[in-house]
Amino acid sequence: MFKVQIIRSGSAPFHFKVSAEDLNLNDESSENNFSDIIIDGEIVDDGKLFNVKGTIKCRKSFICDRCLEPSIEEQLHEFNEELTFSEVEDNIADLTELLRDTVIASQPIQNLCKSNCKGLCPICGANLNKGDCKCDQLIVDPRLEVLKNFLNK
Repeated sequence: MFKVQIIRSGSAPFHFKVSAEDLNLNDESSENNFSDIIIDGEIVDDGKLFNVKGTIKCRKSFICDRCLEPSIEEQLHEFNEELTFSEVEDNIADLTELLRDTVIASQPIQNLCKSNCKGLCPICGANLNKGDCKCDQLIVDPRLEVLKNFLNK
């Protein structure tokens, strides 16, 4: 649990260096593996709400969804949330859920080793990032196959 002591009518900076297990980010069902999580931020009491803002730096290792190669990505996530007085108990704010949700919600739908990853050849399975294969990759929709015969007449 990541709890921060709040300073009334002031600001409370915080810095954590944690493992992914501390935020429950790594589990057996996930293909992502996080490590080296560094959290920096501050909580400011504005008299009405507590403003929590900061950054999360982490490293994610994963298998690329297109080429199936292992990859590592450095990530930087920003958060800026407001906590009400009812969410703070005895001037201590528990930020565990906020930090975990920030990392999870910031993950891309596809894990790619690079934005222009070419993936695998659908015929021979060669990694197209390492070079072109000699396969004819023109795949015609079987419903349109008859048009090919029409053009040859």
